[in-house]
Amino acid sequence: MTSSSVPLTGSIVALVTPMHEDGSVDYPALRKLIDWHIAEGTDCIGVVGTTGESPTVNVEEHCEIIRVAVEQAAKRVPIMAGCGANSTAEAIELAKFAKKVGADTQLQVVPYYNKPTQEGQYQHFKAIAEAVGDLPTILYNVPGRSVADMQHDTVLRLAQVPGIIGIKEATGNIERAQWLIREAPKGFGIYSGDDPTAVALMLCGGHGNVSVTANVAPKLMHELCVAAIAGDVKRAMEIQFQLMPVHKHLFVEANPIPVKWAVARMGLCGGTLRLPMTPLSKSNEAVVEGALRSSGLL
Repeated sequence: MTSSSVPLTGSIVALVTPMHEDGSVDYPALRKLIDWHIAEGTDCIGVVGTTGESPTVNVEEHCEIIRVAVEQAAKRVPIMAGCGANSTAEAIELAKFAKKVGADTQLQVVPYYNKPTQEGQYQHFKAIAEAVGDLPTILYNVPGRSVADMQHDTVLRLAQVPGIIGIKEATGNIERAQWLIREAPKGFGIYSGDDPTAVALMLCGGHGNVSVTANVAPKLMHELCVAAIAGDVKRAMEIQFQLMPVHKHLFVEANPIPVKWAVARMGLCGGTLRLPMTPLSKSNEAVVEGALRSSGLL
């Protein structure tokens, strides 16, 4: 499989959602962030995912974040709209809105909390693809958050469904990723959703990384992805070794708590989070700052 056969490759930032001190969404800051990422080389911008605090924005805000992102990107880079829900009907409605306002792809997470079976997962994603087939779907497997785990055979079944074009594989299990890369049909994208192991997935033939680290190191993550997808082990690992402290310590508390503090520390946007997310603990502020400095970002 070659990366050229896959419509989306490279560094896909899992973008934070900037918020004012009162917790309202800061749309001007969101626009500035999008411009900065495009200037820094980010290949695709993913909005309203876990890192974008999708669990705590309401439906109107969710939709407006997608709309503003599409408008601001103005086709300079693709927008991947987080449209996942644990209700199939709600996921379809979000995807229809994303399609209407011009998003390029939709990211659909395995339904969380209600623990669907493998057949339930298959029917869920198939129904979304059939209802909104003209907005390409990227599956998202993250059992650490969703509890339900999409098994290899289910992914391969879904890869045959028109409109489903790839998967964000966030388990960090490189053997799993290798089996997907080996057996998925040509043109089906395999993306990492785990910064520490993303370089390995791409060197094995994967197509990109949906990245938290890219929030603070967009240029370096873009360069890492380019090198790894091209098979340039030496350059890819040089950048990986530089970024390892950030990969690790942006998860010292639950995402997006550390990365929200980090982007604020870098002056990119405010650091406000919505409950039940709470600010980074004082003891970990030095840890995250140390990681940013160690990686040359401060």
